[in-house]
Amino acid sequence: MKRRALIFLILLLPGILHAQQWKRYRKELVFGAGATNCLTDLGGANQIGTFFAKDFEVAMTRPALMAGYRYRLNKSLSVRGNLHYGRIKGNDQLTVEPARSYRNIIVRTDIIELGAQMEYMFIKEKAGHRYQIKGVKGWKNIHLQTYLFGGVAGIFFNPQGPLNGRWYSLQPLGTEGQGLAPGTKKYSRFSAVIPGGIGFRYGISRKYTIGLEAGMRKTFTDYLDDTHGLYYNNSEIVEARGAVAGHFADPSSGTYPGNTKEGEVRGLPRNDTYMFMMITLSQKLIPHRTKAKF
Repeated sequence: MKRRALIFLILLLPGILHAQQWKRYRKELVFGAGATNCLTDLGGANQIGTFFAKDFEVAMTRPALMAGYRYRLNKSLSVRGNLHYGRIKGNDQLTVEPARSYRNIIVRTDIIELGAQMEYMFIKEKAGHRYQIKGVKGWKNIHLQTYLFGGVAGIFFNPQGPLNGRWYSLQPLGTEGQGLAPGTKKYSRFSAVIPGGIGFRYGISRKYTIGLEAGMRKTFTDYLDDTHGLYYNNSEIVEARGAVAGHFADPSSGTYPGNTKEGEVRGLPRNDTYMFMMITLSQKLIPHRTKAKF
């Protein structure tokens, strides 16, 4: 009887210790590298007015980086601060839909994102007995963790367009007549965003964890691709801001000038979306144990 009780205690002890162990490992540095993509007005499906997955262009996937700091509030909840960098791109030459293809806008946009998110871990690590004792039933260590996250963030973005081997920042040019049309001004290159998604982590050692994280970003701007509303009078843009501004306002071939005349649709006024997918590496900041002095 005493032997069974002792074996039971040996099996139970790691779980008891693990229940409080998270407090020692509650601080982590997080690094990530992966990819970013977007859903904007440019490129997309071979028809007008499609949304979400149908407009997703795999060819426009670009690299991204991330660094962050995680602090565990309890066994299930964590808060994390993040700094993301990514470059998204849209290209009307990737669609054969006539109106989009003729519009011929190509834009790349660097995005710097600073934000905070809450993480809810609904599949947590589980500690079991370390040794496989013959004839003794117990549970094994489970290192996989799965979590959902959501938060708030702010971004700085800078849309650019190509001309003669050079990339020009588009916001200062006012390509839709911003600042020229009465009552208008140039759009802000800062925006709030709402991140949300899911992540998976696997402990490869006591100190390090690798993972995969995928998240969408809902923005409050429609200018990630510098394309929002209606064409403005191109002659006025050229006169006020030069030939380069006139080119980016209407980079079409000019074959059908009626398609890009003042008042015609240049973009759909709906907020843009972008996403990150990251392979992550987390490093636990384990405090050093102090030795007792006698």
